[in-house]
Amino acid sequence: MQDVPPDNEAADTVAPDPSKRKRRRGQRLTPAELAELPPGPAPGAGTLRNAALAHLARYSTTEIGLVRVLDRRIQRWASRAVTFGDAPDRVAELAAAARAAARLVATSMVASGVVDDAAYAAARARSLTRSGRSRRVIGAHLAQRGIDPDLAAASLSDDADTELAAALTQARRRRIGPFGDPDVQSADEAGDDPLAEARVRNRALGALARAGFSRDVAERALSTDREEADRLILHLKRL
Repeated sequence: MQDVPPDNEAADTVAPDPSKRKRRRGQRLTPAELAELPPGPAPGAGTLRNAALAHLARYSTTEIGLVRVLDRRIQRWASRAVTFGDAPDRVAELAAAARAAARLVATSMVASGVVDDAAYAAARARSLTRSGRSRRVIGAHLAQRGIDPDLAAASLSDDADTELAAALTQARRRRIGPFGDPDVQSADEAGDDPLAEARVRNRALGALARAGFSRDVAERALSTDREEADRLILHLKRL
């Protein structure tokens, strides 16, 4: 049987300092362990620059997107600083200075070409179009990412066949129009109801409208035969 230490020994036992635990090389602290560590000084320009480069090594983003990433890092520091007893007014002052530094870091990344909003917008628009997103949805997505409206507009294809191909890609995903299940459609149209076919088509039109496609494009997509639909989608994937 294992010996149990006397009560006074148990009371004197001190939990190990999480900051001093031995860790394997490259092993990261858990969120709970990080929360136990003091926040350290406010993030400076050097720290923020390193954080920006680490983020950009893994993800493409916009200037505003990078600022948001750095702002979140600063906010995490500020929250922990207050939790550990630092004066809120002083924390707010240091956080404001850090946010100003974050904007300068983001500006320097743009100046050096590491961050390129135009290239990001063009690449993102191509990817979303190929996945069946409409011009309207893509425009909203780019605006949310902080892309300038003129850059966003320039990245969007104004080719009618490209928008049609995107709508057909959406139709294939939803199994409507030329990609609908003939057995399901036949069941919907069974009986003496002359409006059954119209209801099926209207549901399909509604699905494409909710995906951001105009009525004209949706009508064209639903009227396209399967062979032509496959051809247009294949062409879209090659753009």
